[in-house]
Amino acid sequence: MAIGRRIAFVGAGAVGGYVGAGIANAGHDVTLIDPWPEHIERIKREGMLLGGTEGERRVRVAALHITEAQRLAARPIDLAFICMKLYDTAWASALIKPYLAPTGVVVTMQNSLVEEQVAGIVGWGRTLGCIASMIAVEAVAPGHIVRTQLPGGAGYTVFRVGEMTGLATERAQAIAALLRCVDSAKVTTNLWGERWSKLVANTMTTGLCGVLGMSLNAMTEWAPSRRIQVKLAAEAIRIGIALGFELENIRGMEAERWLAAAQGEPGAFAQVEAAMLAATKRRTGEGRSGTAQDLAKGRRTEIEFMNGFVAAKGEEAGIAAPTHAAVTALVQRIERGELQPAAELVEQL
Repeated sequence: MAIGRRIAFVGAGAVGGYVGAGIANAGHDVTLIDPWPEHIERIKREGMLLGGTEGERRVRVAALHITEAQRLAARPIDLAFICMKLYDTAWASALIKPYLAPTGVVVTMQNSLVEEQVAGIVGWGRTLGCIASMIAVEAVAPGHIVRTQLPGGAGYTVFRVGEMTGLATERAQAIAALLRCVDSAKVTTNLWGERWSKLVANTMTTGLCGVLGMSLNAMTEWAPSRRIQVKLAAEAIRIGIALGFELENIRGMEAERWLAAAQGEPGAFAQVEAAMLAATKRRTGEGRSGTAQDLAKGRRTEIEFMNGFVAAKGEEAGIAAPTHAAVTALVQRIERGELQPAAELVEQL
């Protein structure tokens, strides 16, 4: 994807805005598309302000409200990233489809497993997946996104691009090279295993962080919530294995180590706890999960596509996931205003 190729980000919130602006900052032709009017207007006037662990910088980047997407007809898109909430995947894919160039492709830079849904709309041959792992970003104000996680760099690969066929194609390599403008990236031949492994990591923290009303670091530093995270990991891992996924390392450790920790093996539990606590050193104290951010802003969460998705897949596979189901139910009650986030809710898990 050489400079001059047309790139669009459908969804310019935390992840899409940060990655898109980072690629634009490297000189590429990027357009951000988003339904948040104040956000788009601020970007048009002042550019995107990026802050956090990589320092502060303002990036000039083209921006369109979704009502202005028809302007793309004059210059079709070669590469479109879908970075919307999971419940917005279908309409976001349909929005960009008419504006793709004949060889244009779509990359899902979202959580959970959504590639099949996107492929059903834009075409299987023009759909790829990208896992964005341990990036930790938040849109704190219109036109302002903050990263609360240190860059992965050479020590940790943040972006993993993959074809649904598992082939390491030239276009996947080109997209990975493009993403290195922002942080470390590679091509994976195990997209589905990477997806489920990331889902395990996500569902350990995203719903729980929202339920407890704590930052990610505070939640991890508290022993009761660490134990809940290990339970969540083990449930999701068992389901992933039953579904036939080839799991990758989860938070730097093999899936078997998490299972051993959940079964009470002292050495495994100590190793898992040490790794979880070490991860807090790479985050600022303000970092919150996506679910916690949504609850704080009064928005719908993605919980049914995260912990709820794990519980549903477990039911299909005949494997219970009671902790995932309980987290899902608590988040939904908070969404409805029946509960407030509180540390005491850990007792229900």
